[in-house]
Amino acid sequence: MAGFSSYISADSVGVSFAHATRVNRGGMNNVLYYGDNLDILRRKIKDETVDLCYIDPPFNSKRNYNQIYNNLGGEDRAQAQAFVDTWIWDYLSIAGYDEIISNPDGRFRPQLIELIKGLHAVLGEGSLLAYLISIALRVMEIHRVLQPKGSFYLHCDPTASYYLKIIVDAVFCSQGGNFQNEIIWRRSGSHNSAKRYGPIHDVLFFYVKTARDFTWNKIYRPYLRGYVAGYFNKKDKNGRYRSQTLTGSGTRNGESGTPWRGYDVTAKGRHWAFPAL
Repeated sequence: MAGFSSYISADSVGVSFAHATRVNRGGMNNVLYYGDNLDILRRKIKDETVDLCYIDPPFNSKRNYNQIYNNLGGEDRAQAQAFVDTWIWDYLSIAGYDEIISNPDGRFRPQLIELIKGLHAVLGEGSLLAYLISIALRVMEIHRVLQPKGSFYLHCDPTASYYLKIIVDAVFCSQGGNFQNEIIWRRSGSHNSAKRYGPIHDVLFFYVKTARDFTWNKIYRPYLRGYVAGYFNKKDKNGRYRSQTLTGSGTRNGESGTPWRGYDVTAKGRHWAFPAL
């Protein structure tokens, strides 16, 4: 797919958006699905056709979330329920559990099957297991639709992050993929929280489908102002700079131990700390 990329993002589990975008040099072609993203992944998205997938599912926060909208033609405001982040062990959970354990189509890895069995024994048939099963079903489909060089980001919070990580490990790492990073996003400043430290961060897990060959684009950002002021604390006509020792302790037999511009670092018991340009 040279010159052609695609991604999927999903903002919840169950009735939700599944957004597939393909971009090529000739323009952009977008497809927006609305519905159960598990069903859409299975029916609409072909194997190994996606470069990047990012999901921001519910966090099992046991809360209901509302959205505020304006009534058409009126000045008053009302709230509508956006989604319920409260999970129960019901017929959907049972069906999902049975599908993974029985593995009728052979789609589930043995590592995931054994993990779900273990979580069932440890957690019991309740809210958390129901949530984890719903995520496991979708992660399996995400792995299927990713291209070999594809990447996957799962956005969650500490409520269930460590359970989610071992589920994604069981799917991706058991098939030649790799866990790359845990990214911590501080989403707010400190705030009061009764009898515990204030929860102020989210977690993003970054995985690749193929450990040794994946697409990676380096990300750059400007230095923080405090870092620039603290470290680059000298100025001249060319701008800010900082002074730094060019040698390190101890001698070296290679290039870093040779004289440069008449200065013999080896005689001083040191070596050049920077490679020659």
